[in-house]
Amino acid sequence: MAADSAPDWLGACRRSADAIREMLSDRPTIAERVIETGTRGEGGDKTLEIDQAAEDFVFAELKKLHDAGARFTAISEEAGTVDFGSSDVLVVIDPIDGSVNAKRGLPHHALSVAVAEGATMADVVFGFVQDFGPNEEWVAARGEGATLDGIELDCSIGERRTSDGKLEVLGIESADPRWVVQSADALADTAHRLRAIGAIAVSLCQVAAGRFDAMASLKRCRAVDAAAAQLIVREAGGLVEFIAYDDPLAAPLDLEPRSPVIAARTETGLAGVRRVPAWP
Repeated sequence: MAADSAPDWLGACRRSADAIREMLSDRPTIAERVIETGTRGEGGDKTLEIDQAAEDFVFAELKKLHDAGARFTAISEEAGTVDFGSSDVLVVIDPIDGSVNAKRGLPHHALSVAVAEGATMADVVFGFVQDFGPNEEWVAARGEGATLDGIELDCSIGERRTSDGKLEVLGIESADPRWVVQSADALADTAHRLRAIGAIAVSLCQVAAGRFDAMASLKRCRAVDAAAAQLIVREAGGLVEFIAYDDPLAAPLDLEPRSPVIAARTETGLAGVRRVPAWP
């Protein structure tokens, strides 16, 4: 995509985020947010009305870009794969990452949008995550760094360890009690404290800012959950691996849960998190 003809991905994401924020504000109670549409999204989960409304806002913005000449294919949590004229560019969308948080009024739930010029995580060139809880905007463009609310993230941030060598704070996702129990010994050996936010994109962003020393999903995640935030981590100086693949960024951009994802600020931290077992 030439710079002078590139679609305004950031503008479309921001307008989508504004619309989603207003929609959620208009549905402040749990009773309003737990209503289901009666269908399942292409990602396999039951679709909430708030999920569908959020996706509709994103697709309205994508249609505007298409009408202005952009050609791409959208891959989204609810709608699945939608052809907008070309498979050369993929737009990978999770309208609300952390839907359980959103429906229960818990803080961290986010719009996640990635743009890729190929079929794998390595091909992502733009990432956007809007965390509606603290109202934080995370953005990255490949080779241009990453920002939090417009302020460049510091690539020199390392990791913090306790006196016994453990990572001070490790984020975990897919925190089903069965998977936590399976991983308990390795987690105890690796981390001093655990935090479970409940949204993979947001958890990855915490690594990008150095708030988490590392993170691990204890089960395979889908591309819609991680595609945008993994670029944000890497552009902020961190490291990411999709551990089911020999090439750490070879996970495909589709709707199947392909691989657990891990991230850290350093190679040493990543090696430690790599030892945490993941549920198949």
